[in-house]
Amino acid sequence: MRRTTLSRLVRFGLHIYGIWPYVPLTVVFRLYWIIALSTAQVFQYRYVVMNIHMDDFSEYMDGVSSAMTSSLLYIKLIILWIYQRIFYDLLEMMSADWQDSTSNRCSSRVMTDGANLARRTSRWIVGMQIGSASFYSVGVLAANANSPETLEPYARELILKMELPFNISTDFIYTTVQSVQFYHLFLVACGITIINSLLVTLIIHVCGQIDILRESLTNVSKCSADSMDEFTLRSLIIKHQRIIIFAENIEILFTYIAFMMLLSDTIIICCLGFIIVSSLNTPNAAAILVKTLIYYISMNVEAFIYCFCGEHLSAKSKMIGSAAYNSLWYDFPAKESRTILFLIVRSQKRLTITSGRILDLSLERFTSVVKASLSYISVLLAMY
Repeated sequence: MRRTTLSRLVRFGLHIYGIWPYVPLTVVFRLYWIIALSTAQVFQYRYVVMNIHMDDFSEYMDGVSSAMTSSLLYIKLIILWIYQRIFYDLLEMMSADWQDSTSNRCSSRVMTDGANLARRTSRWIVGMQIGSASFYSVGVLAANANSPETLEPYARELILKMELPFNISTDFIYTTVQSVQFYHLFLVACGITIINSLLVTLIIHVCGQIDILRESLTNVSKCSADSMDEFTLRSLIIKHQRIIIFAENIEILFTYIAFMMLLSDTIIICCLGFIIVSSLNTPNAAAILVKTLIYYISMNVEAFIYCFCGEHLSAKSKMIGSAAYNSLWYDFPAKESRTILFLIVRSQKRLTITSGRILDLSLERFTSVVKASLSYISVLLAMY
């Protein structure tokens, strides 16, 4: 059995997107993504700038949302590349935690259950995003098939809204462009899900370590004062410090990613919601809903994942203080009881993930994102 919290799918994705630190091919993968994403972004934002006054505003919003989604992936990759040392430290700590769990059956069970949960969650996240990209592409093709006026290649809709430097004058050029765009969209969707799955995996791992610490505190409370020794308490303090450092490294790695995610997802959700609402009374409503609805759901799920991870980590960190307080610390010798009290005091400062070190990620934050996007949708509907 592979003793690691990261699934094979996530590990493979981290290598492909140049996130896995200190691997010879990492530079090659990073160079590829810089070239591919930069080229696509130039054509996407060229479309956004040149068509700002176009008549079909919902189509323009579609171009804005797809361009911002690719930009968000680009920003995530750059941040993770910059903080590769932090990520390497997290991998080393995860490996050490697995080695320490071999001597304890309870710890091994908790970490194995966490690894299985992380693998199932990663498959679900990746599958949903790939399904979103597939439905988005199918919706574009269905819209082209249902529009008689788009028989000519230059009049057909592309999967990704781009202002290309050449004319699509033949079916061969159109098919080639569509194939390249589908390949690019598929990789962008996979990249977004790999990074989201990485965050979920790290949160599951650190929460598993919190559960192990709580179990150790419960076992300590069952010990008599005579059987309590300084080594046992020292191991608990070291365990708590490792959890704090692990959570702080997650915060460093994802705080600015979360900040950009909340900003961009609010705008993207607003754009997609406007497209869905404004298309309900149009002839090609079915094709637009196929293209947009799953995309809209997946972007909401991404915001929910980040906010839920922050909420879950905060709730778990509070349980450390409760477990320490419920132990029989008052029956221990004075030196040992003071050590438990220090642990309780430190646990009052809860662990969390912030958005740009400004706002804590929580379920309340997610509701704020949804309400803000709905407010913007109502404004756009009133204007157009």
